[in-house]
Amino acid sequence: METERTGRAPEDTDVTRADSLAREIFAGVANKWALGTRTLRFTEVRTEVEGISHKMLTQTLRGLERDGVVHRTVYATVPPRVDYRLTEAGRALRETVNGMCAWTRRHLDEIEAARRRFDARERDKAREQNPTR
Repeated sequence: METERTGRAPEDTDVTRADSLAREIFAGVANKWALGTRTLRFTEVRTEVEGISHKMLTQTLRGLERDGVVHRTVYATVPPRVDYRLTEAGRALRETVNGMCAWTRRHLDEIEAARRRFDARERDKAREQNPTR
């Protein structure tokens, strides 16, 4: 297997960055893990996860709460205070997600090279099917 080195900056493999390839690959999972080992308020979670709307973050956190991955604590204060933390199951799942992210960092060059080869083949096929006049 061929691997091309691109001299990519470390931030390209940071799954908390909205524009990183690693985050794109694990978008369904990675953007839910800003909590880590800390308890965070909603606004802190939102700050940690770039590029997510208030509504989408609320839906995501509620879904994770429903699944038993996140524990939500509401304090009867004005303004209301809501804290989130990973449950034991959430912490165990985070280890798996961290492993997936480490795999992505190790294989990022291979993934990008494979994408470039695939895209080039698809372009060539399209040209063969629709030659220019």
